[in-house]
Amino acid sequence: MKEFIQTLKNIWSLKELRDKILLTLSLVLVYRFASYVSLPAINTAEVGNLLQHYQNQGGNQQGAGLLGLLSSFTGGAFSRASIMALGIMPYISASIIVQLMGMAIPYLQKLQKDGESGRNTLNQITRWLTIGVCLVQAPSYLTSVTQFFLPYSQFSSAYYVDPASLMFWLPSIIILVAGSVFAMWLGEKITDKGIGNGISILIMVGILADLPTAFYQEVLTQNGKGGLGSIMILVEIVFWLLVILLAIILSVAVRKIPIQYVSRAQARGGVSRNLMEGARQWIPLKVNAAGVMPIIFAQALMFVPGLLTKVDESNTFLAGFKNVFSWQYNVLFALLIIIFSFFYTAITIPVNQMADDLKRNGGLIPKVRPGKETADYLDDILSKITLPGAIFLSIFAVLPAIVHGAFVQTDRFALFFGGTSLLIMVGVILDTVQQINTYLLNHHYDGLMQSKLSRSSNL
Repeated sequence: MKEFIQTLKNIWSLKELRDKILLTLSLVLVYRFASYVSLPAINTAEVGNLLQHYQNQGGNQQGAGLLGLLSSFTGGAFSRASIMALGIMPYISASIIVQLMGMAIPYLQKLQKDGESGRNTLNQITRWLTIGVCLVQAPSYLTSVTQFFLPYSQFSSAYYVDPASLMFWLPSIIILVAGSVFAMWLGEKITDKGIGNGISILIMVGILADLPTAFYQEVLTQNGKGGLGSIMILVEIVFWLLVILLAIILSVAVRKIPIQYVSRAQARGGVSRNLMEGARQWIPLKVNAAGVMPIIFAQALMFVPGLLTKVDESNTFLAGFKNVFSWQYNVLFALLIIIFSFFYTAITIPVNQMADDLKRNGGLIPKVRPGKETADYLDDILSKITLPGAIFLSIFAVLPAIVHGAFVQTDRFALFFGGTSLLIMVGVILDTVQQINTYLLNHHYDGLMQSKLSRSSNL
């Protein structure tokens, strides 16, 4: 405990690091404050009970879980009809689109290889595409609010302006787009001037903002009629901490491939001397190289099976795809995650380029010939470690449904036991801690986490 307090003092003593942390916290507070500013045409007193009303009208878990999932990424702004209702997700969608298009469009491929100038151009393309995504999502969000969640015929008091008029749609769309662009700007400012990845931090803050309320509701439910009491709350906390530990292990686990760089002077000494005197290093291949991207891709597609219920609304099997806690939804969800894990790893880890770079720089993997054999060896190792990583990731994704059916009583708290929310929180916290460690170590201070687990995440 004394060492931790001393580390905090060291952080505060470094003016540059202290200023970065304070700026980050200030911009996060601005983001959270903006999430409570509602659209000017909507009465927030009525919107505050949106999710509860939907449950009472028969939506129950089928919609509340899905809405809660969407709302969690914006810190509740989605369900409050806030000016930040779209949050940072349009920027994430635009980034994914640009990344995928980079595999097919030669111009984008060239920009990816042009260094800093190419990255600046790609960032500008992503920003403009973010506005385009917002212009699609904003009308969809307003349509869902005005026609499905808060229909004007039943909740006329929730609107200051008739939702069918242009005076409602035009200002609301402009404000929603501006709110998302403002969130994007805040994230970029945190990345440039603050500490950590700003976009990821805003997502994490939005997720954590719902945790106290979700936990409080779980406590009330467990201690109420039909609950299992305070002992079960303690069991849930212990199990949640265990899940977080496993998520950390999944995030930092790597397979190290030994390599040797041999200089020309050493090359004259013969093969045996090369292997003895070459500088030994490692290629760290992450077990979960795709991160949370497979879950995000899978969730985007899981909206499609829910539309099948319109074909036959009496079919109970198809109806299960609208419930994020049903076995139908989660079996398909897990399969899609495994498929996308292999797909995303294959397109983001260029083994051929890695092999060419090793050969060009005089590097080699012991007992493996440079060139094609090295590429095949790396691809084989990557395939073997991706399978358990994908299975582990799919288990994390469906864990909320498992614990919800076993002992967790409320939908909102169950969502914190796995899936995108937990992995994003763990990944962002680890990345931020590593950046703080770098500042401390550069000034000859001990880092926040002096352990093998922390050091391995730098690989």
